Amino acid sequence: MGLPQAGRRRITGLRREEVATLSAVSVTWYTWLEQGRDVNPSRQVLDALATTLRLSNTEHGYLLSLAGYTAAAATPRPAPQAPAHVQRLMDHLHGMPAYAITHDWSICGWNQAYQALYPNVASVAAQDRNLLWLVFTDPFVRRLLPDWEITSRHFLAEFRAEAGTRLGDPDCATLIQRLNTRSSEFAAGWSAHSVEGFASRRRAFLTPAGQLTFEHHRLAPADCKDIHLVIYMPADADTAQRLIRLQECHHNVQERGPIVRSYARRRLGPAGPDRSPSAGP
Repeated sequence: MGLPQAGRRRITGLRREEVATLSAVSVTWYTWLEQGRDVNPSRQVLDALATTLRLSNTEHGYLLSLAGYTAAAATPRPAPQAPAHVQRLMDHLHGMPAYAITHDWSICGWNQAYQALYPNVASVAAQDRNLLWLVFTDPFVRRLLPDWEITSRHFLAEFRAEAGTRLGDPDCATLIQRLNTRSSEFAAGWSAHSVEGFASRRRAFLTPAGQLTFEHHRLAPADCKDIHLVIYMPADADTAQRLIRLQECHHNVQERGPIVRSYARRRLGPAGPDRSPSAGP
């Protein structure tokens, strides 16, 4: 990274000399800035410092305001997309819901079987298309998972274990901050600092077509280290048949529009109290 040589580090974080080097300013000038001297920093320098210090959009805007600059409008992060060959693999997993997640658990791809299980995955806002976010904020997920309390704790502990040193990265830090604000269940679970490795297991889903039971597996493509592929394999013949019915009705709704929704409900049967054809992951 071109950082200056220094002696043994006593504390974590960047030294003054390292911040200056990474921001392309002199150590003397940066020292004066820390001391509050009248150095009149340019906007470009403040942007560089914000990048070096990994400031959030709010912190970056505040830093600019101190120097009399207007904060730029935040540009939305483009929705991540699974590599083409990973998407093709998912598309060929007929009868097995599958989706791909990034290092911060953003959902970056899925197949038709998964969309039948969770129809609004394609329409949810890009910043909310995140597995952990949906588990703790989407009310459909609570109705979809009969063991939501247990499953949500598994997800939280697995996320903490996998994120590891990346918990301080902007994407992960923003996600955790949003969840702590939005979900009291997440805040309580996160404060417990539980850590758990992923283990393949059986998962139950309550859908309008009836209960579906899957074996939950994860794969990591050797050439995509930041992508994990999640696959739900039907655990019995009844699940496989019910999933076919669910997919057929989802396809009809997609092809013929909202008019078919009432037909889909009649064919699939009652979804239970407060149920909806849409469901979470």
